[in-house]
Amino acid sequence: MNKLEKEEVVEQIKELINNSSAMFLVDYRGVNVADINKLRSNFRKDGVTYKVLKNTLFKKALEQIGGFEKFNDLLVGMIGVAFAGENFVAPAKIIKKYNDESQKLTFKGCYLNGVFYGAEQLETLASMPTKEEIIAGIIGSVNAPASGIVGAINAVFRDLVSVIDEISKREAA
Repeated sequence: MNKLEKEEVVEQIKELINNSSAMFLVDYRGVNVADINKLRSNFRKDGVTYKVLKNTLFKKALEQIGGFEKFNDLLVGMIGVAFAGENFVAPAKIIKKYNDESQKLTFKGCYLNGVFYGAEQLETLASMPTKEEIIAGIIGSVNAPASGIVGAINAVFRDLVSVIDEISKREAA
C-alpha cells in the first residue's frame, strides 16, 4: 500500500469515527471466518459497521481526530472495530453474546459518546437498554396514567348505572 492509499484509508476511518456514537474494540484472535461473517451479519442487522483495520492506520486516524488516547495501548494484535450509529448498545450485546458462546472474541474497550469504558465494563454496557426499549418504557409510562384515568371513569359510570338500576328496582316494587 503506497502513501496515497494509506491516506485515503485514514480518511475513510476518520469518516467512520466521526459518524459513530460509539466504537467497540475487539481482539478477534482465534475466531474463524464463518464466525466473523456471522458476527458481521449480526452487527449489520443492528446498523453497526464492523471493520478489521490495520492498527497503525487506525491509530493515525484517532490521533488526527484527537480524544481517543486510551485506545493507543489497546491497538495490539488482531483488532476489529464495531462502529455504532444510533443503537450504541447493540455492539456490546452482540459481543457479549458471542463471547459467552465461544470465549474467542475479546472485548478490549470502547468509546461511547466520547467516554472510554474498559474491558471489565462489557457486562454493564450489554445490560443497558436500547433506544427502542427506552422509548417503549416512556410510552408505557405515559399510557399508564391515561389507562388509569379511563379505568376510573369507567368505574364511575359502572357505579352510576348500578345506582340508577337499584333506584329503578326500588321504585318498581
